[in-house]
Amino acid sequence: MKDTVIGIIGGTGGMGRWFAELLRKEGYEVHLSGRRQGMGKEDMARICNVVVVSVPIGVTREVIEAVGPLMPKESLLMDLTSLKEDPVRAMLDASSCEVVGCHPLFGPAVTTLSGQHVVLCPARSTLWFPWLKEIFEKNHAVVTVTTPEKHDRMMSLVQVLNHLHTIHLGMVLGHEGIPYEELSRWSTPVFEAKLQFIGKIFQEQPSLYAEILVNNPHLERICNLYRETFGKLDNVVKDRKAERVVELISKQSAFLWPKS
Repeated sequence: MKDTVIGIIGGTGGMGRWFAELLRKEGYEVHLSGRRQGMGKEDMARICNVVVVSVPIGVTREVIEAVGPLMPKESLLMDLTSLKEDPVRAMLDASSCEVVGCHPLFGPAVTTLSGQHVVLCPARSTLWFPWLKEIFEKNHAVVTVTTPEKHDRMMSLVQVLNHLHTIHLGMVLGHEGIPYEELSRWSTPVFEAKLQFIGKIFQEQPSLYAEILVNNPHLERICNLYRETFGKLDNVVKDRKAERVVELISKQSAFLWPKS
């Protein structure tokens, strides 16, 4: 399938550009489009066998609904967004072509796929799914094949809970009014790593992480769970008895690391 031509909508951005570089290294012809440059959607759907949507979550459905009806039945429409239920549903509804949802679980700064995790959600695909999976596996990525529903549930923990906690931590630190330079002089390596991630969210890409939070269908459940579990922890630490804290930790440890 080396004669395959690929188009990436949003290919001038982070993950789109990263995926384009991967495909070009594999010998494929790749066309890119951005907000103000590159190939138009009509030409891309006409020329490319595969069209990849790699745009912010908030406009993903809009882009899919624009390009999906233009795609020939034998082509592939796929996305690289951090959520899968709504984009995959939109791709199925807007097109008659093959559909695969894809989520690389890393950022565009990654220089090698070896050991990196990639999630694939084949929704309507016979020809193109094996081709896509092989590209990742031959580059030694760890590929997980699942449903869009399970993907979003797992991301509610890996991303929503994680980012919710990080933003909350940043809010507490901001409330204390101690600048980063001062905090950094007191930091352990673990805390310094947390400060670096807080800085990434607060200073670099707050909109990216905000969209990941508010668009996940499991957000409300995770927020409720966060409040509930913090309430339990709060009640225990107020007693100032270390053994009660250890008991609370041990109960959850049994679920996270069950004995075989």
